[in-house]
Amino acid sequence: MFTGLVQGLGTLERLGNDRVVITCEPEAIGAIVPGLELGDSVAVNGVCLTVETLLPDGFVAAVSPETVDRTTLGQVQRVNLEPSLRVGSKIGGHFVTGHVDGPGWFESAISTATSWELSFQASDRVARYIVQKGSIAIDGISLTIADCSDDGRWFKVAAIPHTYAHTTLQDLQPGAAVNLEGDVLGKYVEKLLRSGAGPLNGGAGESYAITPDFLAEHGYL
Repeated sequence: MFTGLVQGLGTLERLGNDRVVITCEPEAIGAIVPGLELGDSVAVNGVCLTVETLLPDGFVAAVSPETVDRTTLGQVQRVNLEPSLRVGSKIGGHFVTGHVDGPGWFESAISTATSWELSFQASDRVARYIVQKGSIAIDGISLTIADCSDDGRWFKVAAIPHTYAHTTLQDLQPGAAVNLEGDVLGKYVEKLLRSGAGPLNGGAGESYAITPDFLAEHGYL
């Protein structure tokens, strides 16, 4: 589990077909490497990878063919890094699992007086989780959706200058692919809406149906 608050940048190099070497940039070594242990999880551009070998300035991790096919890890070189959330740590972003839902594509970035406004296109698989003021992880970066189309296939986020300058957002060129992960809470709500009726509190007795009206009545919409 992660929070989407990037702790440093690194470079990714393929090591054969099933492994990658992550080398931290000099200013990121102190934030990433000292606390790492074998078996730890690290979000690499939003993809949860397991540390197999420790290096003085990074680590080696295994990647499956599916991971390479479904994410941008087979394409990118510079990556965002975040170690996994530890008990007692501050949660400044939102809950990010590191399980990418699908791709998106960068459109444009506009600099304003207080932020960078970035526009993206989302694949159908991710679009259904995109709502105004909701959370989304873009290459592992926790961001708030400032605006979106009704179907979620287009959306815009605003990144503060610090986030833009210290993540790979600054590297994006129009048409570049990005990893997108929707808010996990939305996925549970979606499943409940599909699952129909069930007993209250998981036991026998009065039953209910999870519908938009039910959610509105209980303060969720």
